[in-house]
Amino acid sequence: MRALVQRVSEASVTVGGEVVGRVGRGLLVLVGVGEGDGEEAAAALARKVAHLRVFEDEGGRMNLSVLDVGGAVLAVSQFTLYGDCARGRRPSFASAARPERAEPLFARVVEGLRAEGVACETGRFRAHMEVRLLNDGPVTLWLEV
Repeated sequence: MRALVQRVSEASVTVGGEVVGRVGRGLLVLVGVGEGDGEEAAAALARKVAHLRVFEDEGGRMNLSVLDVGGAVLAVSQFTLYGDCARGRRPSFASAARPERAEPLFARVVEGLRAEGVACETGRFRAHMEVRLLNDGPVTLWLEV
C-alpha cells in the first residue's frame, strides 16, 4: 500500500461541482492499493498516518502528529500511485489492485484513521475528482507499507 502525504493548511475534493470532502489544517493523503495488499497493510497505513510527526512544535521541530494538533485528514483513493512508467510513455497500472479489491481496503484505511481518533473526510471512490490543496511548508512524504 502506498500513500502520498501532504501537510496542508486546507484541502478539498469536488465531484461534479459538489464538495464531497473538506479539511482545514491537517493532511491530504492520496492512497494507492496494490495487488498484494490486505487488511494488515491498511491498518498499518492508518496507524502510520495518524501518528506521523510532521507538524512543528513550539521549538520549530517536526514533533507533532495530526492528532496532537487537532487536525484532520482528507483521504483520496489514487490508483495512479501504482503507475509504472519504466517502459514507454504510457504508464502501466498492472500492479494496482482491481477496484473491487481496492475499495474495501481504502475504506479500511479510513476506518482505521477514525478509530485512532483522527477526523477523516474522503473523496468518492472511482469518481473523477478535483482535489485542491494549500500545501503547508511544503511538506510532502511518500509512505509504503
